[in-house]
Amino acid sequence: MPRNQQIVLDNRPRGAAVLGNFRLVVADTPALAEGQVLVRHHYLSLDPYMRGRMNEGPSYAAAQALGEVMIGGTVGEVAESRNPQYAVGDKVLGMGGWQEYSVVDGRTPGALRKLGAGPFPLSYYLGAVGMPGVTAWYGLVKIIAPKAGDSVVVSAATGAVGSAFAALARARGCRVVGIAGGAEKCRYAVQELGFDACIDHQQYGNEGKALAQALGQACPQGIDGCFENVGGWILDAVMLRMNAFGRIALCGLIAGYDGAPQPLSNPALLLVKRMRIEGFIVSEHLEVWPEALKELGALAGSGRLRPRETIAQGLAAAPEAFLGLLQGRNFGKQLVQLI
Repeated sequence: MPRNQQIVLDNRPRGAAVLGNFRLVVADTPALAEGQVLVRHHYLSLDPYMRGRMNEGPSYAAAQALGEVMIGGTVGEVAESRNPQYAVGDKVLGMGGWQEYSVVDGRTPGALRKLGAGPFPLSYYLGAVGMPGVTAWYGLVKIIAPKAGDSVVVSAATGAVGSAFAALARARGCRVVGIAGGAEKCRYAVQELGFDACIDHQQYGNEGKALAQALGQACPQGIDGCFENVGGWILDAVMLRMNAFGRIALCGLIAGYDGAPQPLSNPALLLVKRMRIEGFIVSEHLEVWPEALKELGALAGSGRLRPRETIAQGLAAAPEAFLGLLQGRNFGKQLVQLI
């Protein structure tokens, strides 16, 4: 059996995550038991939610255990099988974690998903046609529920979720406005992702009222729906421009992932504007995945969803790439190529 490189959580962050929180180890790959398959990972997904799992405090899911392989989605192929449902060479999607190989019990429901030969790269199943895409779909369709002509805003607009959100919202006839960090990302959002406008939050120095003024110019009819990935002063600015009965799909609060509280500056707006704000975890809504993936696959296959990927090479590069993701250095979906 092959030797397996793995990255484990060595210690918990105190404030911002650092390279020293991770440790690269090499382990033997165990012999397979009946029903198990050995998966050789081709790509590892890096996602902001992983930062929250590194903390020890209570959350919607169990904390990442110290000394254990970091959690993460993977796509790859079956290298060995003792399960008649999986043949060597089958392409599969799973939660293999930050390692080159994983041993999976193929009899466990949802542990692995076979992937067909789609009209797009295998890596898309970790982004546009995977969990990030379904996240965008659920927040837009089930919480914001826009009608044609509505103005919708998404923060972290050029990431994997924001990219999919733009394509989905445009397909529903919405005016789509993004918030991103840097002029280059904003140009990309408008020129390649099809946003109607994109605002560079770096120009406003954490000043919510100034950002709100820019949002007012980008959304002259006000904001009907917001897909929130960041929180903090950016959410404060959006709330100042929300229309009455506006809907906020709360997906992430990356501004507070280092442990600092992120209070709302003006929570009275929730009442004054009768807004609806709803947090959600997409893994709790598996019933919508087939419908969402069907639409996302059609958009990607037709070229209406053209996600960009930032790809680090080799497992050892994963920690640095992950910290870059948290700091906004990536364009689109952040992946690690393992083969």
